[in-house]
Amino acid sequence: MPCNNWRLHALEKTKPIHLPEGEEKATWEECKKSLSALEFEGEEADVILSKAYGWVHSPYWGEERTKQVPRNESVNEILNYIRNLGLSNEDLHKVLKKFPEVLGCDLEEELKVNVGLLQSEWGIKGKQLRSLLLRNPKVLGYNVDCKGDCIAKCTRCWVRF
Repeated sequence: MPCNNWRLHALEKTKPIHLPEGEEKATWEECKKSLSALEFEGEEADVILSKAYGWVHSPYWGEERTKQVPRNESVNEILNYIRNLGLSNEDLHKVLKKFPEVLGCDLEEELKVNVGLLQSEWGIKGKQLRSLLLRNPKVLGYNVDCKGDCIAKCTRCWVRF
């Protein structure tokens, strides 16, 4: 007799996200407003922020991410930086759907460094960069290069590129 336990689990609702309260909730709501310009509303915006800032488990962060309340300034700086790479709001929507964790990455030490590497090491700029980011936005958050000797940080490793 085949086991059908997987069906039970597949139909279960996901665990509810416990969001911040009080002043932190107001900050959270400000960040959600920034995402609403990209056609993310309500629960979808909550999920994006939750994955980016450690409120729900994300394989990208592994166990290293602790819960943080996002700052609206930081969210907007990252969105503006990515937009200035030649991406439209529609493109940004696609990037955040594939890689919401980008909002939790460090702008100076990860995003700008990685874009600089893509431009200087591989000559990827302009339309090529836009295409790459739409196809593989996780490249913005890579911060490990094991050079093939695995150190079990595969979700953040350049070897995947």
